[in-house]
Formats: sequence, structure tokens, C-alpha cells
Amino acid sequence: MATLNTNSYWIDSASLPQFPGLKRNLEVDVAIIGAGITGVTAAYLFKKAGYRVALVERGRCGGFDTTNTTAHLTCVTDVRLSDLASKFGKKAARNVWEGGMAAINQIEAIIAEEQIKCDFVRIPGYYHLGQPAKSPKETALLQREAALANELGFSAEYRESVAFMNLPGIEFAGQAKFHPLKYLAALLKTIPGNGGHVFEKAEVNEIESEVLAVKIGDYKIRCSYVMLATHNPLMGKSNLISAALFQTKLFLYTSYAIGARIPKARAPEASFWDTDNPYHYLRVDRQRGFDYAIFGGEDHKTGQQENTLQSYQQLEKALLKRIPEAKIEHHWSGQVIETPDGLPFIGETAKSQFVATGFGGNGMTFGTLGAMMAVDSFLQKANPWAKLFDVRRKHLLLGTGKYFKENKDYPVLVLKKWLKVEKHEPISKIKRDEGDVLEYHGQKVAVFRDKHGKLFLHSPVCPHMQCIVRWNGTEKTWDCPCHGSRFAATGAVLSGPAETGLERIEGK
Repeated sequence: MATLNTNSYWIDSASLPQFPGLKRNLEVDVAIIGAGITGVTAAYLFKKAGYRVALVERGRCGGFDTTNTTAHLTCVTDVRLSDLASKFGKKAARNVWEGGMAAINQIEAIIAEEQIKCDFVRIPGYYHLGQPAKSPKETALLQREAALANELGFSAEYRESVAFMNLPGIEFAGQAKFHPLKYLAALLKTIPGNGGHVFEKAEVNEIESEVLAVKIGDYKIRCSYVMLATHNPLMGKSNLISAALFQTKLFLYTSYAIGARIPKARAPEASFWDTDNPYHYLRVDRQRGFDYAIFGGEDHKTGQQENTLQSYQQLEKALLKRIPEAKIEHHWSGQVIETPDGLPFIGETAKSQFVATGFGGNGMTFGTLGAMMAVDSFLQKANPWAKLFDVRRKHLLLGTGKYFKENKDYPVLVLKKWLKVEKHEPISKIKRDEGDVLEYHGQKVAVFRDKHGKLFLHSPVCPHMQCIVRWNGTEKTWDCPCHGSRFAATGAVLSGPAETGLERIEGK
């Protein structure tokens, strides 16, 4: 499989400050695990509110998912407004979108207060048909969506031909975009000192509940409140059964993105997404002498696509069809987490333990909103979204069909643990910078050979719920097809729900 540079555009165009590891015991008011958009924003808001806070990150700040976002800032959710209204009522539907707008306003306010240069700009967002062929039913649906949005207080206008796409769609005013890592870099610099702490390469081993503390190696951070901001939450101090059940309500999908230089003013500075399922999305940024397009889509359940290179090729083909002059420079992928009813889970999963997850395609906005809600929860302050996004919400029953559909493949996939390996090639056949699951001395082994020829042998069994991982030759990762955990080629855990890496196997 061809090798691509899969660093995101954000990683290659910004740098984040570095922080030390935890080298002593510590006591704070709030401990936050995970330094992506949610955790960093929460740490900033807690400190601004006058509380002692410790932000800890297993790897580098920026997290694994925030560095691989496309950074759209929109109140428009993956679930259509009309579907939200049908499921939960118009008042709740309006509340969901108002949450997105509140998050965008919060980001804008922080940028103004801290004078952050992160390319933030208000732009229109266009929701348009995915195919040139249109039917009266499709256009009528878009017209009804625009009418409902206006009825609920949002600025939306149906257009027979959306700018640049030349397809029927809706223009939503007041959306935005920014450079997420430039934004986080500035926020991170405000946290250390005066009761604030940031620690990197600080993997959490345990959350102790008797006297609430986060254990990291030989040291502890004692606190009165803990926030799990790890995209897919750690088990924390929830019991095993409760945590495992909660994680089965999270459906992890891989979404792909490419970045390309395009001619100046070839497309309006805006964001776009279509009605296809899975949908494609585009944002256009103005640069000096050229514009930059970020185009994404081709979503699939993590670990269930054999040829991930093909996903990038499909994106390239689709972008070049729209903009033949595009010069593609970046390829990357990230994860989105869906829930049974399409709303995020934000709230306490145990006493004094707060989580925020299940953001779908609205990671930047719901992540920011989750941070805002965490502060309110800690202060025991009423919050307009607490009931709607409650992790134990009763209306989750509305998504039962999707829950069973998303989890039906788990029993089949876990059976592969006991089936014979599909490939019988000797380990010597593994090329440099490649991996595969092979049989070795009578057992299944996840084998990776680095670019220097060194072999790494691990159990292919995901430590989360015992599924067999699959080699992702494009990203150079091991991906679990059951619940979406991802591991580095050398076995270290990159993203959950798994909390530990693949078990090392010694060569014989």
C-alpha cells in the first residue's frame, strides 16, 4: 500500500507549547484528562473562574482527535433540524442549535479577550444537494428545513443554486471557522501558574474514588472534581459494567480529509456540506496568493475498511471534479463519535465525574459547549442543555433501533479471536513500514516491521472488549473494528475506548 504523509494541515501549519510530565503529588480543585478542544477549553474556563486546575494529556497537547479535525464551527447538526423537532419537539431542537451558537460565541469572546490570532472569521454555511439530479421531493425538503430554521430563530435562506456548487441548498448565516491549533496554543499558555498546571506524557493509570485522585505513574493529583475529556471517555471511577455499557452507546467512525491549494477566489470563503450519506464537507480559507480547500468525507466505522487508501483516492477524485486546478498537499483522518439519538452525552457519569463525548460532526462546537457545561456542573449551576444532553436521558430509547444496528456486528467480530488466522505467510514476508495479523508459533500475532527493519510483535486482541484489530496500511495504525480503538504500529494506545496498548509478545 502506498505511503502518504498523514499529518493534518493543522499540525504542519502551527506549533503547540510543550509541557513537563507530572513529577510530584498535587492537589487541585479540578483535574481534567485530555487536552483537546474540550479539555483545554475547560481548563481555561475553570482557571478564569478562579479554581485550581490540572490538565493532563497522555501524549502531546492538542490530543489525537482535535489535531485531526476539519474545524468547522457550525450550529447545524448532523441530524436534520426537522428530525430533531420530530424526535424531541421544536423547543428542544432549537435548544440544540442554540448550544452550537453559544459555543461559537464563546470561542469568539475568548479570542477577543485573549487577543488570539487564529484566523477566526464568520462565514456562511451551505447545506446543499449531493447530486446534480434533483427531484421535487429533495428540494421541498430543503425548503422545509430553511422555513423551520427561520421559525426557530435562525437565519436561513433556501437558494435554487448555492454559490460555487450550483445546486439547490440552504445558506445559514453566522457560522464560522478558525485554526484550531493556533487557538489551543494560545489558550494553553494562559493555564500554567497561579494554581493552573498542564502535564504532557502523563498517562492516567487509575482514578481513585474513595479520596478522589487521578493516579499517574508514581504520583497522584487529588481533586474534588474530575472531567474526562478524552473524546471516548475512560472508565474513570464508574464500575466496569456501567462503563462498558456506556461505551457501547458510542459509535466510532473514521472520516477522511484532504487539503489542497486552489486558485484565489475560485470558491467563496465558506463551509459546505451535502445531503449524501455519508456526506462530504468543504471549507475554503483565504491565503496570500492562493486559497486553501479542506475537503472531507468517505466515513466508515473505524477498523471496517480494508483499503483505507481508496478512501483518500475517492476524496481526491471528488475534489478534482469540483476544482480541477486543486494541488493536493495533505491527507489525514479523524474520528467522529455518533450516539443512538444523534445528541452528545454531556454530564456526570458518577458523582463528581463529568464526561463530554458523542459530538458527531460538531466536535469543535459541542466540545466547547461541553467545557462550558462542566463549569456549570461543578458550580451546581442550572444549565439550559444539561437535561437534553444528560448521559442517562430517558429519550435515548428513541434511538434503540440504531443502537442494535450499530452493535450487531460485535458478536461476529469477536468470534475472530478463536478462528484460525486468515493469512499464513511467514513473518519474513512483512515489508518495512508495514504490518499484518499472521500466525506465529501457533498463535495470532499483530506484526509490524519499522523502516529500519525492527520487528514488533503484539497480541492482535484489543484489550477493550477482545476483538481482533486490523492493520491500517495508510495511517500505519492498528484499528479495532468493534468499538473503534486505535493503536500505534508499535502497540501503544492512540485513542479509546481501550485504555492500554496491545500486549507485547516476545519473539522466539
